[in-house]
Amino acid sequence: MDTVMLARALAIGLGAIGPGLGIGFIGAKAMEAIGRNPEASGKILITMLIAAAFAEAIAIYALVIAFSIS
Repeated sequence: MDTVMLARALAIGLGAIGPGLGIGFIGAKAMEAIGRNPEASGKILITMLIAAAFAEAIAIYALVIAFSIS
């Protein structure tokens, strides 16, 4: 029982590292791009939100895998 809980915790913990870093990099680069070209902020924002959604989907896949460990 304890090893299953440890495996679940490691799966979701390790699975959240990549998306967390990815979303941080996406936000940083979007703010940098808006700082260089403020007129394009609308297009940059839409692209940033789509990329963040894809990165967040990876974390959701990790959560599903963590719950499927039995």
